[in-house]
Amino acid sequence: MDNLRKDFSLSALVAGLIAVIISYAGPLIIVFQAADQAGLGNEATASWIWAISIGSGLTGLLLSWKLRVPVITAWSTPGAALLVSMLPNVSLAQAVGAYIVAALLIAVIALSGAFDKLMNRLPKAIAAAMLAGILFRFGAELFSSIRLQPVLVLSMLASYLLFKRLSPRYAILSVLIVGCGLAAGLGQLDTQALVLEMTLPTWTSPQWSWHAIVNIGLPLALVSLTGQSVPGIAVLRAAGYQVPARPIVSVTALGSLLLAPFGCHGVNLAAITAAICTGREAHENANKRYIAGIACGAFYLLMGSFGATLASVFAALPRELIAALAGLALFGAIANGLAGAMADEKQREPALITFLVTASGMSLLGLGAAFWGLIFGLAAHFALSYSRQTRQPQASVQAP
Repeated sequence: MDNLRKDFSLSALVAGLIAVIISYAGPLIIVFQAADQAGLGNEATASWIWAISIGSGLTGLLLSWKLRVPVITAWSTPGAALLVSMLPNVSLAQAVGAYIVAALLIAVIALSGAFDKLMNRLPKAIAAAMLAGILFRFGAELFSSIRLQPVLVLSMLASYLLFKRLSPRYAILSVLIVGCGLAAGLGQLDTQALVLEMTLPTWTSPQWSWHAIVNIGLPLALVSLTGQSVPGIAVLRAAGYQVPARPIVSVTALGSLLLAPFGCHGVNLAAITAAICTGREAHENANKRYIAGIACGAFYLLMGSFGATLASVFAALPRELIAALAGLALFGAIANGLAGAMADEKQREPALITFLVTASGMSLLGLGAAFWGLIFGLAAHFALSYSRQTRQPQASVQAP
């Protein structure tokens, strides 16, 4: 506890809070959409939110404290997107059975060491390009929001630039304060929609259906590993944290397994929000940024306990405020990703392909852009590496 008090900083606390705000303001909407499409009642939906929030909070807090690294965990966003179309075709009990199978499959892959081997062999330039591609739309949305809310967004941008010059550690805090203050002053906070209500989780006993396992369980495991865990580890590596993936992925899989009966479709490493807590905005000293991970976990636990309240709070904030906050908080991570992607001239073209595919937001065969960016980038890497290796011996023979 003495080390925690010594390493505590306001900037790390704010970074954790912003990571939670962005998680709930964006990806949570997909969960609501999936629940609505499946016709789930208010109790089941609130329990689902409670389960993914508590799972994210506990795993992130424990891993950050134990590893002394800002490990940010969250629910599977591509998994939730998958459920929008698949959940209406099965019962909730069958879906819970599929969640359990997915969690077990991820745990086996992590414990076997196969995931670590994959990450160690993944070219750094491609991993950095994938990260930059994932974050690109958040930076772009900052400026596209100016058209809709010029006063609000430009004021937040000006605040960021001013404090970045005067006191970089508190630049994002200033953006948050200015944004909320202006939104309130302009009458853009819908305070009438706010409610205060605790969430009571509900247990759903699993039912085993091959249809649900094949169509939900297996794809859920695949998109969780490729769309979340791979870029999540890439974020940590890009920030200089050379932590093994095995304990992190194993713990998140265990959390998913235990909370599946309450509606948790999957907890895994975060990528977008992790970039906020692993950069210099959280703390200049990389060894003290783990406080942001602990703070993020604590905020998840606090806010996840109030499911209905949570939905109303983020519904009260202007969308442009959230977009601007996310974009500004991720400036450093986007810059680092682009720099890492273009640093090695030999890897520049595969990295560029990875970035463009990932940033495009394409979806094919039910798999997201991060997965296909990785596939296309690796294909280009091996194709170009093979062509260079075959040309070099020929060049040496022709040399005088």
